[in-house]
Amino acid sequence: MKHLFTGALIIGVMGCTTPQQTQKDNISGIYPKLAFYNNEGECGTGAVVPWAGNLWAITYGPHMPFGSSDKLYQITPDKKLVVRSESIGGTPANRLIHKETNTLNIGSYFIDQSENVRVLPWQEAPGRYTGAARHLTDPANKIYIGTMEEGFYEVDVNTLKVKELYQDGNEGRRLHKKDPKNNPPYVDLLPGAHGKGLYSGQGVMVFSNNGENSAAAMKHFDALSGSLCEWDGKDWKVVRRNQFVELTGPGGIYGNPNPETDPIWATGWDHKSVLLGVRGAQKGWTFYRLPKASHSYDGAHGWNTEWPRIRNVGAEGENDYLMTMHGLFWRFPHTFTADNSAGIRPRTTYLKVIGDFARWNDELVFGCDDSAQKEFLNKRKAKGNIEGPGQSNSNLWFTSLTKPDELGPATADGAIWEKEEVKANTNSDPYLFAGWKERCCWIKNDGAKAVKYLFEVDEKGNNQWTSLQEVLVPAGESAYVAFNPVTKGEWIRVRTDKDTQTSVSFIYTSADNRTAAIAPMFKGLSEVSEKNSLGGLLYGLGKNRRALGVLATTIENGQVKENGYYEMSDTLALVRKDDAQTADFIREKFAIPHQVVTVDESSILIVDDRNRRWRLPLGDAEYSSLIGQDVLRICREVATERDLFNCHGTFYELPAENADGYAKMRPIASHNFRIHDYASYRGMLVMTGINPKEMKNKEHIIVSEDGKAAVWAGAIDDLWEMGKPVGKGGAVEEHSSESRRSIRSLLDWILRQEELDTFSFFSIGRNLHCRG
Repeated sequence: MKHLFTGALIIGVMGCTTPQQTQKDNISGIYPKLAFYNNEGECGTGAVVPWAGNLWAITYGPHMPFGSSDKLYQITPDKKLVVRSESIGGTPANRLIHKETNTLNIGSYFIDQSENVRVLPWQEAPGRYTGAARHLTDPANKIYIGTMEEGFYEVDVNTLKVKELYQDGNEGRRLHKKDPKNNPPYVDLLPGAHGKGLYSGQGVMVFSNNGENSAAAMKHFDALSGSLCEWDGKDWKVVRRNQFVELTGPGGIYGNPNPETDPIWATGWDHKSVLLGVRGAQKGWTFYRLPKASHSYDGAHGWNTEWPRIRNVGAEGENDYLMTMHGLFWRFPHTFTADNSAGIRPRTTYLKVIGDFARWNDELVFGCDDSAQKEFLNKRKAKGNIEGPGQSNSNLWFTSLTKPDELGPATADGAIWEKEEVKANTNSDPYLFAGWKERCCWIKNDGAKAVKYLFEVDEKGNNQWTSLQEVLVPAGESAYVAFNPVTKGEWIRVRTDKDTQTSVSFIYTSADNRTAAIAPMFKGLSEVSEKNSLGGLLYGLGKNRRALGVLATTIENGQVKENGYYEMSDTLALVRKDDAQTADFIREKFAIPHQVVTVDESSILIVDDRNRRWRLPLGDAEYSSLIGQDVLRICREVATERDLFNCHGTFYELPAENADGYAKMRPIASHNFRIHDYASYRGMLVMTGINPKEMKNKEHIIVSEDGKAAVWAGAIDDLWEMGKPVGKGGAVEEHSSESRRSIRSLLDWILRQEELDTFSFFSIGRNLHCRG
């Protein structure tokens, strides 16, 4: 459905009067009245930029090269939402401030300091705008805009006159379909697919993509995918054939101030680890590897990773660069080059899918991709046949400047080689070594001869490498290497003394100082031992109703009784509604599926969609009977293209199956709550399972006036405060001696994939392995 605006629509943050306990304008920094909606299969936030005293944001649909229902938004300093009538939609994520004309380009829009908006019609430059860059030869007047399907345009910022440099793939295919006689079949310009970044400097325009349009990429996370390419004004060059995303430099959104000499930075990944590239004017490209905190961003098609960024979030005139990559906040040095590579440090891990972020009015503002109506390839039997939300929506997340240091522990892992043929005396890519207290390495020599592995460190990030240690590994054997916590080094690299097939991976852990104590914000949720609880099935309504439907229930001694149908809007008031049709729909489509996991005496058994068997640790024994009664939601998508898995008292982040699913899940927090259902709504995490005796006057609990419906609301990243992940159990009871082996042997045992089910080493190995 299209919406026509004759002017700017202003929506205030403060709502109408509601019951006292629901008079809130924000929950955990999320303002419900600032939520973004569209009529597409996804509603992600493509860019957020402070400009002309306001915050500007654009949203995107999943594949909309010729316009969409998405909008350009203006957020005022008092957090009112202005939907700009100039909006034409699309799938945009480009942003650039053109210094010479004092103009912000965001999406298809060019905005001056007086808030006047000019529009570049998609008919003149079709495509999904993924990046903007300064012009190589006329930067005072022109910019480049690149699309996800390798369309490139030269745009005069003064007149918006467009020159097509390379045809967009969507437009090429459209014209061929319309008139094949006069339009030959479109041929891809560059390898890879799903364009992400654009930047210029040192005489080139650099372009990145992070996907592949192949059948293998739709299923296998380690399929060949993506590319990093550069254009010198005449010809294209493929720099590296991996998945790349962010492209930027010290100049950030303005472009590099010294384009001839300033570095260009690139972030990306492969199935082994995060990739970081830097282009120097003299040396060209140099690449490094970093560990991954989350694997939910993996997937060779590239869809699971939306616009990781490197942004300066310092006060005016100060350099404080924040990098987002694979679920980890990083401190990034603004002086980073191949000869001065020191200073990258992990901060904390997060769960939100973040499309862009900025510092605004002494807060950090994260534009997110929260709730997609179309779950794309993220289907699995643990969710049952549950529907997605009725309408895609996302929101901004306002936090303190210190929030990137306050979330999950920075436990991370990655590899430099994985079952690869390695030549003797060939150095690996440098791998980040600094930033963690506990660091270890696992080596597997699959060759026919004993091999010596030589480790070196670059202590100061200045390319001065010194020997650290040597490890001899017999043929067909593995070795565990624990590094001394006091050993210094920005980077580590490895080489072998013989040709061999080998794997070398690293696991780093930071201190998790959380305890089992539950944060006060969760007060009011029913504990697992409680016999009575207010539950409810949740559904974000469609057809522009923009409310959360709640089929409220009372659960008493295992018996579920419906209390009626309620709705919650942006005012955060739960209101009873007479709507049998919606209630029936929720009851049918959102029922908790039966027996998606098996509980036995030693652990939780999961059989995934590829019939792989996995086991998770047990929590409180009370959960076993509740799971059998189908009164606990186990699995649901609450951030786009990854699932939240709540099993036996522990929340996990669960990647999509095309990102290797359960093999790469990570624990978030353990708890003692009987959570009935949970869902995403207007950027918030909403949960049911409320203690009727403890639900009043709680900051995060919203209760209906009749007291028969209640929900908990917050941010998904509040879950880190639920408590440290804990659990008990093993692969099978009779093999308890196996689980008492040293962590080194346990990891080796898991990776050999013996007949025993794979026990979650994300619960044990990832968190304990480096202390073995």
